[in-house]
Amino acid sequence: MAARWAVLGLLAACLASAAKESVLNMCMDAKHHKTQPGPEGALHGQCVPWKDNACCTANTSMEAHQDQSYLYSFNWDHCGVMPDKCKQHFIQDTCLYECSPNLGPWIHQADTSWRRERILNVPLCKEDCEQWWEDCKDAVTCKENWHKGWNWTSGTNQCPRGFMCQPFKYVFPRPADLCEKIWSNSYKYTLEHRGGGRCIQMWFDPANGNPNVAVAKYYAENGRDASPAPWAVLLLLPPALLSLL
Repeated sequence: MAARWAVLGLLAACLASAAKESVLNMCMDAKHHKTQPGPEGALHGQCVPWKDNACCTANTSMEAHQDQSYLYSFNWDHCGVMPDKCKQHFIQDTCLYECSPNLGPWIHQADTSWRRERILNVPLCKEDCEQWWEDCKDAVTCKENWHKGWNWTSGTNQCPRGFMCQPFKYVFPRPADLCEKIWSNSYKYTLEHRGGGRCIQMWFDPANGNPNVAVAKYYAENGRDASPAPWAVLLLLPPALLSLL
């Protein structure tokens, strides 16, 4: 009996390890993502850092830079022209979302018609979130949650009736409010710093490698959402082995 438990324990450990490894280099099942990450030498503009291993195509990277692209028909300028210094953060956010193969530990099932998976509570580096807020605080919007609640009757997002355009700094009083609320908790504000291996960087220099590879590995091994609970691992075992329990 002890030998059987030892075998089951070894198998469970192997399956748990494989489950952790599987989230380290993957693309989510969403609207424009590739099924598998790989090289994309022709990525455009701010998406270039992911060219060596990307979940986005060159065409997606081009569209990520458009004010109103075919990707989601989303208009950044719904309350007037968004300043360039602010818009660059939303372009970078789009590049990270569409291109990164290192978001596996935070991928969850989604209940929307346009994607089967989404990211949730990705730990964003303190500097990236705070600079995003600083550069956008004087831009103008009418909503704090950009995922839902828009008026789409024109084919693009417009402010719902009764929603007033006002500066970001009033809609999002703190950096954490912007980073966490704007995309329904896709990101989580953290006190972790860039280069520390504990937070996802929206911005990085590809000449120094992709720092998010190590971050994903850390959370896959240690994070609450990254690996299945021990009992869940047993569900992956063949019935014949489960019968030995």
